[in-house]
Amino acid sequence: MVGTTEGVDSSASNSKKNRIQVSNTQKPLFFYVNLAKRYMQQYNEVELSALGMAIATVVTIAEILKNNGLAVEKIYYICLHYLAEIMTSTIDMREESGGRPVQKAKIEILLGKSEKFDELMAAAAEEALDDE
Repeated sequence: MVGTTEGVDSSASNSKKNRIQVSNTQKPLFFYVNLAKRYMQQYNEVELSALGMAIATVVTIAEILKNNGLAVEKIYYICLHYLAEIMTSTIDMREESGGRPVQKAKIEILLGKSEKFDELMAAAAEEALDDE
């Protein structure tokens, strides 16, 4: 398990420019879906990450993108094991008042463009122009 955590940390530091840290309280779901689409257009892949209760939101975003044919999950070779790029771990945090450590679950999902991504995005842009 230590190897997995190290792999998560090293992949996260290498891809900060295309990383979205998702909150389930700050922005609506489709804000993150649209932001992920823009990041995939720009960088060909996007890394979604979340802590605690926001994990369900990240999974939902990834499923929306995959079910619409826009994204595919990427696979990395880390620590002699093939791992789907859905990696979970826990991180230690401090409570605001007491200062004692609290563990929070963390997830990171790396999505890449599907083969049809550009075609689907062009069709969506054309449809948006027709609606105006």
